[in-house]
Amino acid sequence: MDNQRLFLYGALGLMILLIWQTWQVDYGPQPPATPQTTTERPAEADVPDAPTTAEPPAEPASDSADGVPDRPAQALESGERVRVVTDLLDVTLDTRGGDVRRALLRRYKSELKGSQPVELLKDTDGDLFVAQAGLQAGEAPAPTHHARYSAERSEYRLAEGEDTVTVPLIWREGGIEVRKIYTFRRGSYAVDVEFEVRNASGDTWTGRQYRQLQRRDPGDAGGSYLLPTFFGAAYYSEADKYEQISFEEIAEEPLRKQVEGGWTAMVEHYFLASWVPGPQETNTFYTMQVDGSVPRYVIGMASSSVRIGAGESGRMSTRLYLGPKIAEHLEPVAAGLPLTIDYGYLGFVSKWLFVVLDWIHDYVGNWGWAIVLLTLLIKLLFYKLSETSYRSMARMKKLQPKIQQLKERHGEDREKMGRAMMELYKKEKINPLGGCLPILVQIPVFIALYWMLLGTVELRHAEFMLWIDDLSARDPFYVLPLLMGVSMWAQQKLNPAPVDPLQQKIFTALPIIFTVFFAFFPSGLVLYWLTNNLLSIAQQYYITRYVVGDAKPAAKTG
Repeated sequence: MDNQRLFLYGALGLMILLIWQTWQVDYGPQPPATPQTTTERPAEADVPDAPTTAEPPAEPASDSADGVPDRPAQALESGERVRVVTDLLDVTLDTRGGDVRRALLRRYKSELKGSQPVELLKDTDGDLFVAQAGLQAGEAPAPTHHARYSAERSEYRLAEGEDTVTVPLIWREGGIEVRKIYTFRRGSYAVDVEFEVRNASGDTWTGRQYRQLQRRDPGDAGGSYLLPTFFGAAYYSEADKYEQISFEEIAEEPLRKQVEGGWTAMVEHYFLASWVPGPQETNTFYTMQVDGSVPRYVIGMASSSVRIGAGESGRMSTRLYLGPKIAEHLEPVAAGLPLTIDYGYLGFVSKWLFVVLDWIHDYVGNWGWAIVLLTLLIKLLFYKLSETSYRSMARMKKLQPKIQQLKERHGEDREKMGRAMMELYKKEKINPLGGCLPILVQIPVFIALYWMLLGTVELRHAEFMLWIDDLSARDPFYVLPLLMGVSMWAQQKLNPAPVDPLQQKIFTALPIIFTVFFAFFPSGLVLYWLTNNLLSIAQQYYITRYVVGDAKPAAKTG
């Protein structure tokens, strides 16, 4: 097999791999559950059925043997609203359950040209996504997410010069008083949530806390065919590490798992909401589907029981993260939380590529130019491999007249043609694989960079120059994809043309095929590919003209 055929198959293989990965994320079969990630479905006696009416029960919901609460009612009731505004968040709490019903991320706009912040949590019917937390105590009084709290004020704001703002919600029943306290901090997307229980009932109170996220399937908002993103539930444990759970898996086989530490989350492309317990706290992680005209999906955790004697007080705390997938914000919150940043199968490479990209951005202040300079660094890193490849291609190109003569001499006898070409390669001291193997070595780096650019929230709405005002979106005028296609065509002209007519036609069509695909890719990725092509053309031209030139293949060129 000649050099051009290998190069052609390598390019086609790369594109097919990317398309296949995308198809697998959106439409491929899900892997079967294993004992390490899920346990058997509990008996119906352990998990009560969902309520048959749209109204929540009047009394606090009872907990099952493993602490998993009842399925939420099909409709969310509302009480009074409490607004909390910090430098990063604009959150709305509801006195019904003390839920977080709305969360706006003030530093991120929902649309490039708009002024509305990203709305991560919302309790609207069409796109419900809320965070809930409550207490369960069997037959004893306890505020579940159906309870009615009272609030001292309707609005709290983080004042200038202050680093925290505290929001208390109060519930009382049967001698039990519970203060559900939210603490927001400046510069942080993490919110501390504490239940302070005061027992004046005269009997020992035994209860546990649970925390859960519930949302509806965002449908088409969950990603596209060419830009795959995961929308669904996820959890982390020391045993299983990071596990994603699709909505289909939640419907088919609910999760029940004992975990020490860890966290649970609902994840989307650039943002997430996550409940994080204490590192030594043991919880039952669970998922469930809430049936209705539009199903809702729940992931949560229920802690072990806590005993509070008569006349005593106790505290149970947790943390809620509401924000972007940025490592510097995620790392202080919980171990493993940065794994929600989707860097694909080569995440360990993608992570370091972003570290370098971020370091460059600190100096140049523009993510587009940072991508250009990162591409240059990658090109320098693989310079010797590329030099070997281009030198081999240049020598192959000089052999084209002889290869054509062999084709004319042996006609359709492919066996004789193959032997003759191998003899020619041996005589000229040329390795037919020399032009492709160095390129194949670089393919994993490209794939890692591809996933890094897709999953990096820092590139969302990041300007480059001129008409490129969002490196995470496609070029609105398709200029970059067209320039990329032209650069790919120009690079082909520096390579030896395939002898086979069919290969020539396919090879000629590749720039067009790549241009069509890249027209729908993020501008940042197309910018990388265009820059890489231009640098490759310059390097290949120099090597062909000045290193190999008209010298014989045996010339000492390093």
